Amino acid sequence: MLSPYAKYEWLTITAIGLLMTIASFVVGWWWLVFLIVPVTAALLAFFRDPSRKTPSQRGAMIAPADGRISSIHEVEHFEPFNGPATCIRIFLSVLDVHINRSPCHGHVKSITHKPGDHKNALNPTSAETNESNLIVLVHPIRRHPLAAVRQVAGLLARTIACGVHEGEVVQRGQRIGMIKLGSTTELYLPADLDPKVTIQQGQAVYAGLTVLATVTSKDLVEEKPESGGPESQTATTQAPPAPPASPIPAGSTSK
Repeated sequence: MLSPYAKYEWLTITAIGLLMTIASFVVGWWWLVFLIVPVTAALLAFFRDPSRKTPSQRGAMIAPADGRISSIHEVEHFEPFNGPATCIRIFLSVLDVHINRSPCHGHVKSITHKPGDHKNALNPTSAETNESNLIVLVHPIRRHPLAAVRQVAGLLARTIACGVHEGEVVQRGQRIGMIKLGSTTELYLPADLDPKVTIQQGQAVYAGLTVLATVTSKDLVEEKPESGGPESQTATTQAPPAPPASPIPAGSTSK
């Protein structure tokens, strides 16, 4: 399946490939078809959008993009959370699927686009200075920050597509946008959710499939389980039985 976020691009590529194939037969250069078809297929592969079955593990934060983990670090103060956060950075090559997915179930509190440079994503400063789009997710009821996904443009990836809107409620693994031709995607997790990172730097991850971290916050443990997910295993404390009522002596009157 090809992504609707890049419908204009893959329709254009398909049309050009088809016209060139027809032209090759018309002029008698039929052998060019063996070059045109694979090139067209390779270009279309940039915009592929495979189906994914997202894990239902309670408290899991899922990878928002395909690629390799290029950095795992702590941020002393992440302004959207008004506090410290853990940042997991994913580098997307031109061969990776470029669809971004939501790491968790949440309410889209804000979407902030920031103009910037278009440096090569391999440049260490590119993640800080390049054009970016930040999507902040909060708890649907308590409005407590849960996660933030930052889409970062690169040298070739000069178009960031955002597929959600402020105020929308998204599900874990839901498509939320695309960075065309690869670059960088960052996942930020609030420190007060006590995130436990489950992957390592250099590891390959897949959007909607790989668990990057787990959180044990009360905000997530007590929320209603997602459809198909395990039921809550939190223990409940039972109140001690009330003592038996004292008998009223015969002939007395209750007041």
